[in-house]
Amino acid sequence: MQRLLVVEDDSAVRTTIVTFLEMEGFQVEAVSTTRDAIEKLRSGDFPIVISDIYLDERTGLDVLEAARTSNPSCAVILMTARGTMETVMAATRGGAFDYIAKPFELDQMLETVKKAAESISGGTDEDESDVDDLPESEMIGSSPKMIAIYKVVSRVAPTDATVLIEGETGTGKELIARMIHRNSTRAEHPFVPVDCASIAPALLESELFGALKGAYTGADRDRLGVFETANLGTVFLDEIGDIELNFQLKLLRFLQEREVRPLGSARARKVDVRVIAATNRNLQKMVEEGKFREDLWFRLNVVRVTLPPLCERRGDLPLLAHFFLKKYNERYKQQARITEAGLRAMEQYTWPGNVRQLQHLMERLTILAPSGRIDEHAVDMAIEASEPREQAGETLAETEMDQIRRVLAATGGNKSRAAKILGIERKTLYRKLERMGLV
Repeated sequence: MQRLLVVEDDSAVRTTIVTFLEMEGFQVEAVSTTRDAIEKLRSGDFPIVISDIYLDERTGLDVLEAARTSNPSCAVILMTARGTMETVMAATRGGAFDYIAKPFELDQMLETVKKAAESISGGTDEDESDVDDLPESEMIGSSPKMIAIYKVVSRVAPTDATVLIEGETGTGKELIARMIHRNSTRAEHPFVPVDCASIAPALLESELFGALKGAYTGADRDRLGVFETANLGTVFLDEIGDIELNFQLKLLRFLQEREVRPLGSARARKVDVRVIAATNRNLQKMVEEGKFREDLWFRLNVVRVTLPPLCERRGDLPLLAHFFLKKYNERYKQQARITEAGLRAMEQYTWPGNVRQLQHLMERLTILAPSGRIDEHAVDMAIEASEPREQAGETLAETEMDQIRRVLAATGGNKSRAAKILGIERKTLYRKLERMGLV
């Protein structure tokens, strides 16, 4: 009979887990504090440990370290309702067997425990490693879908594997790419993002591979390409689905050979970079339609990370809203606060622009909310003002003018930043300023 130690400070959750696992034939002991857990681990042999992350003055990461110290082959399963990328990375580096997001189905836990038991009986020991301090990130969320992504990132980051990140616009693809780079062996070297959709097809080759002086009209000097600039680091190719078929073959050859040949050069140069690609398009469908090379798709799709839209992770919305509120309160020296009704109004919205849209809305509300109170009415008005409309009455026009003035004042006159906060294009803002006589 397999022995387990359960570490959980919530008595109801602890009792439920213990009862369920005992019914499944496991011998279970349970404690509620890290101190008791560490004492148990010193005095007894527990091949499997299930521990909450946030317990008391110490955490499940301390339990993990104690378990792995007393028994390097111990399979530690961590669980929490407040997971972050940092805790998942720490758990992975510390040798945790798995990481489960609360709330979870008991059958899901049983499946994880059984896998842990199989790994132990199969002799798949893992090397013990220390838990390092990790950098902070802006990737917020502890929903099951986000925890699953953190687990993938924690495993792929230390490798040199090519990663393909999929997701709608505004879901945080570049944040994930930076997170992978920051937790890789290349972290001290450059991270160079390239927006493939914003570069003219005729210029993309010289942008990535470089060009010699005289290689084309206007090339008045030798120019290093992105791949050479990022040597030993990471290149992030955003919107990879927008590159033309003709250039896809050249990119494929680079990924195979890791050599660049600048325009106008007869010689290729070796470079050492990791490639992370991202797209908001369905590359598999594009392959079927003949718009994307299948061999390039296979080369890019070594590890795939698919980011869910905000509407599929609504449980993370309060965390995100409070994170952005704190950020913009500090930036603009405000003391705005959001009510429960305001949060409910946000949770009912569809968020077509995903996290980026929420971020800009929170910045706008921090600046404009009456008396610093973000309630349901303020949220509804801000969402309505950011959506296209055919007509605006005199009162609405006056309100809009007042909002534009306040946002411009808060951003120090930065029109690009103000346009983002207001949820409009920069050229639209200029037209409105012209009508207001402010340009």
